Amino acid sequence: MSVQAAMIGGLAGTFLLTTVLRSASELRLTRIDLPFLLGTVVTADRQRAKLIGYLLHFVVGLLFSLAYYVGFVGLGRAGWLLGFGFGVIHGLFAMTALVNILLPVVHPRMGSSLSSVDSTALLEAPGFLMLNYGRATPVVNLVAHATYGAIVGGFASLAR
Repeated sequence: MSVQAAMIGGLAGTFLLTTVLRSASELRLTRIDLPFLLGTVVTADRQRAKLIGYLLHFVVGLLFSLAYYVGFVGLGRAGWLLGFGFGVIHGLFAMTALVNILLPVVHPRMGSSLSSVDSTALLEAPGFLMLNYGRATPVVNLVAHATYGAIVGGFASLAR
């Protein structure tokens, strides 16, 4: 295992995760756009938010690959199957606590279940499992994150 291999896997995994989510959005399976959610934390300009969001999404992907690596080191092993499991946990965390509860607390442009009626949010509150962004969103998100994890785990296990 090596931290560099895990980070390369993080870049590759983030590329695939982002592509899967973008493709699912274009196919109208979901309306989730994680890079846009991240970018609108920084700016209300929708064009700039996309660019900034993609940059932030890749940085976050690298940071999560480091967290996965710490998990692999702690368990003393790595592999695509273990990474897949980490990805499932990551995806569940993202859909329940991260995007639904934590992000609206710090996101100045996202509505939440506590938003007042007279407030105007740029972004709709995601809701539990991000279901406000479409019924297929949980499945798409879980598949994308599990695939990310498998890629990070696979890359990490290749470096001996």
